[in-house]
Amino acid sequence: MNIIKKIEKKQIEKLAADKKIPNFKAGDTLKIHVKIKDGDKFRIQIFEGVVIARDNGTGNNASFTVRRESYGVGVERKFPLYSPAIEKIEKVRIGRVRRAKLFFLRGLSGKKARIVEDLAATSAEKTNK
Repeated sequence: MNIIKKIEKKQIEKLAADKKIPNFKAGDTLKIHVKIKDGDKFRIQIFEGVVIARDNGTGNNASFTVRRESYGVGVERKFPLYSPAIEKIEKVRIGRVRRAKLFFLRGLSGKKARIVEDLAATSAEKTNK
């Protein structure tokens, strides 16, 4: 195994042990608790939105893009999956989509931008807990 991959694997194991990262995919609605620095203090800010893309799949470089609409304006944030700035990730809803990248949501707003909830997967996940 490559030396770089060994180091990445150790780092990921260390970061993953600290916080539980749920399995999620494009179309799922997440609440991401992000640490924000205000002056000399830190506070937690929640960013809730739909995952429109999972980028770079695995390793330290893994990231995901979350989109939400705030006061009629689309807001997207790209988060590194193993970032120390992310305190916690909660899965709110499981969406039923047929694509891996949901960039078409950028041109939609309101009811057209809604994603159908996958009730079968939601109920199966609740029974597994």
